[in-house]
Amino acid sequence: MQYRTERDPLGELNVPADAYYGVQTARAVENFPISGLRAPADLVTATILVKKAAAEANVALGRMDADVARAIIAASDEILAGKLREQFVVDVYQAGAGTSHNMNANEVLANRAGELLGEARGTYARVHPNDHVNMGQSTNDVFPTATRLALLLGAGPLVRAARDLVESLARKADAFTNVLKTGRTHLQDAVPITLGQEFGGYAACVRRGADDVAQMSEQLQELNIGATAVGTGLNAGDDFRRLVVDNLSRDTGLALKPAANLFRVTQSMGDVLAYSGGMRRLAVELGKVASDLRLLSMGPRAGLGEIALPAVQPGSSIMPGKVNPSVPEMVNQVCFQVMGCDTTIMMGCEAGQLELNVMMPVIAWNALHASTILRQSMSVLRTRCVDGITADERRARELLDRSTATATALSPYIGYAATAEIAKASVKTGRSIRDLVLERGLLDVNRLDEILSVTAMTRPGIAGEAGGPGRAGGAGQAGEAGKAGRT
Repeated sequence: MQYRTERDPLGELNVPADAYYGVQTARAVENFPISGLRAPADLVTATILVKKAAAEANVALGRMDADVARAIIAASDEILAGKLREQFVVDVYQAGAGTSHNMNANEVLANRAGELLGEARGTYARVHPNDHVNMGQSTNDVFPTATRLALLLGAGPLVRAARDLVESLARKADAFTNVLKTGRTHLQDAVPITLGQEFGGYAACVRRGADDVAQMSEQLQELNIGATAVGTGLNAGDDFRRLVVDNLSRDTGLALKPAANLFRVTQSMGDVLAYSGGMRRLAVELGKVASDLRLLSMGPRAGLGEIALPAVQPGSSIMPGKVNPSVPEMVNQVCFQVMGCDTTIMMGCEAGQLELNVMMPVIAWNALHASTILRQSMSVLRTRCVDGITADERRARELLDRSTATATALSPYIGYAATAEIAKASVKTGRSIRDLVLERGLLDVNRLDEILSVTAMTRPGIAGEAGGPGRAGGAGQAGEAGKAGRT
């Protein structure tokens, strides 16, 4: 490999001759051969957007030569278009605050901008990484600003993926409106429910999680760019800060604003923690749905088997014909990882000290990783699982008919104690609830059939009561399950 020699405050170091990064990036590569993980694409994009916006602000304020600014802007546009991405080589686990990442961006832009002005890489006479590309900035405002921008760039797609999944679940709720089945609590038989109501609940859970993510993302709109090192704005100023935020809003279409308190946003990554908390909530709701899909489809012969999931791959290397709930299993694993990322983010945020949180690189990587895998897993769950779910209505009704939980509807008429005796006798003898009630002369046959209507039990009110469920004027929920997920 051919090398060029560059110098920084620590001395000279060889840098690959064809590299657009420079000496400080090369030192970081040597210092941190940790994971092989590199900056997420959205973090690179966000950082370059900050550099471009700063160059535009500096030239507008008369602080930067117009040719230099135009070259930095042109180099930024190339990277935003997808070029030179391989030049961002610093490991995720690096020196605190993200100085190495910031300098990686500064050096790549300086070398490419200098090249556009006819200068050899590594010269830095026309365009310097610190003096020009980093003008009016510090890592301490660039990195948190880029982190917030990167998360916001992913927030829209994440929320859309969740809401698309909500629509898919709600469509299934509509399709399964009339599928009667056994409800379950404590993994034991409970009163009847429809499969549509169950799926309507899933849709509503995921929707609420998506709403949390959308709401928490609004805190990320406050940017501390222009705070520079500790929040005082030294070497930047209010005009610079306002222009950079305006430029970023224009380029991203996001509703961005300068931080109301620069010191808070420089000291604390709490807004990122709040956003991570929203993602954690969504992951918890999503994981519960995935686990339930596994339970409802279990068997299918020796388990519940009330629904069938699409077969996406063979399930065993030894058992021919076996098909597993592969997609929900993947989703569960993703949800566990998102929760682990949130724990790391929480610990990193708590570790902030005095005027700065130096744990920003690991906070940023975990938040962005969580956002990406959560978004992708919901898309796969929707297209490769939920959209193709079918109900086994006969199996669901068979299990319902074998359950003694329908006796619950008798309590308002014969009391809890007598109902319990009937249920225990049914379990012990195998006889139906209906036969036992009639044998004991507790209710007449017509009244009993009204009370034990499983359809009526899936609606609010007292089964068999005049004007209640199953009667004229009774309020039902079976047909509302899909709507619950959409509102």
